[in-house]
Amino acid sequence: MTAQGTASDTRATTVAARWVTGLFAPQVLVIGLPPIVGLLADGWPGAAWGLVASALCGGVPAGVILAGVRSGRLDSHHLVDRASRTKPLLVAVAAVLVALLLLIFLGAPRLLVATVTAMLAALAVTIPITLRWKISFHAAVSAGTVLVLAQVLPAVPTLGVGALIVATVCWARVRLAHHTPAQVVAGALTGAGTAWAVLSGFGL
Repeated sequence: MTAQGTASDTRATTVAARWVTGLFAPQVLVIGLPPIVGLLADGWPGAAWGLVASALCGGVPAGVILAGVRSGRLDSHHLVDRASRTKPLLVAVAAVLVALLLLIFLGAPRLLVATVTAMLAALAVTIPITLRWKISFHAAVSAGTVLVLAQVLPAVPTLGVGALIVATVCWARVRLAHHTPAQVVAGALTGAGTAWAVLSGFGL
């Protein structure tokens, strides 16, 4: 293979990694997951509950991050710089907590309450870690999403396809030099582990 061909392949894989990173960004998954879970579990009323959860759990943090990027306080909506993560993540915790309390007190579907609880649990584990070590939120959120979707879709194919997607997300983050292999593996295990623990705690 020529040097030109090698450079072209490198550019192509970098572009692919950027697309994967954007398509499966934590904000995208957190906004998209609740309405899907609500719809599949409880029909259109469940989807409406899911939109409420999306607006709070995903929309509020995404808005704060976007404002930070535009003002120059944050490097990108992917929060590549570990030191800049703390404030946006604390906003995410507050938004998820408000969403969880709202869903509980207003009688939202059980699986949706479990989904938001899993988001809060993942944040509770990953935020202390990210203060000292750059664990991958992309990997954590994608792995947790797969576990939740396996509750409303056929479990075996969902877990199989989901594992491939999580592996691709991990590859993309390492390919872009945003994380080490250890950081994406730790993220995936944390996301899957916290989701499994919460779902089990809800008896799901």
